[in-house]
Amino acid sequence: MTRSLLSFSEPVQNAFKKNKPVIALESSIISQGMPYPQNIKLANRLEEIALQNGITPATICIMNGKIKIGLTDKELELLAKDPDVRKVSSRDIGKVLLDKKIGATTVSATMKAADLAGIKVLATGGIGGVHRFAEESFDISMDLIELSHTPVIVVSAGAKAILDLPKTLEYLETLGVPVYGYKTDDFPAFYSSGSGLKIIRINSAKEIAEIYKKNISLGFKNGILITNPIPGKFEIPYSEMEKFIDMAIKKSKKKKIKGKALTPYLLQTLVEITSGRSLDANVKLVENNVLLACKIAKEF
Repeated sequence: MTRSLLSFSEPVQNAFKKNKPVIALESSIISQGMPYPQNIKLANRLEEIALQNGITPATICIMNGKIKIGLTDKELELLAKDPDVRKVSSRDIGKVLLDKKIGATTVSATMKAADLAGIKVLATGGIGGVHRFAEESFDISMDLIELSHTPVIVVSAGAKAILDLPKTLEYLETLGVPVYGYKTDDFPAFYSSGSGLKIIRINSAKEIAEIYKKNISLGFKNGILITNPIPGKFEIPYSEMEKFIDMAIKKSKKKKIKGKALTPYLLQTLVEITSGRSLDANVKLVENNVLLACKIAKEF
């Protein structure tokens, strides 16, 4: 039944047959994360980086009543251009499949699909988390819940900086999700290489893969969050970025934007406030995460 709902691209099928490494890529960054044509350029660039490093990329989405594991150029273009693409978390998958709508998968839905497909490593920009003022809104991303019970390694530049990073880390600890910093002990803040929050450092892709293998051998079902800081030459300093985020949040409150619409609104507002610097940083950090995901995938 599960396999009947999965549709594998030919390159992904061939990689599995030859026991070659595959990494999963989320598609929400294409449909909701940035505007056209930057989004399709990034989608193609991420797949290119994986291929250049000997890895088969599997961008994941929902289309025609199937979970697509790996996309064609035309399918990527459709995700980038169609204004009606739904933003899909893991809780939405069944409904979008039934309706045969096009859905761009967030980290949680991409994790679920990757696990069903047998893919161990996922690269994204930043995970969702506990939103600022969550004590009033109870707005907490499904990404955190999925990390607690789906055994996939997620490589990200920390959580999105628009979130409450201390609460996000606390919640991950409560859920029993291992959080490691790749060659850093400072939790990255998406656009910034550090937030001042301390985490456990790991210095090699091999060690990450070995921890995952130990967890699986013990019967653990949780994922692992690997945080990979944006290269310093591309970052926006944390103190500077916080001022921009405060401005974006004030605008969202004035317009009473909430729920699924909030994160895309804040990210786009930050692009405007920073005159495109945040978008440039977003591109560079995702590219960096794909490179690390490729290194980890090779260890399997």
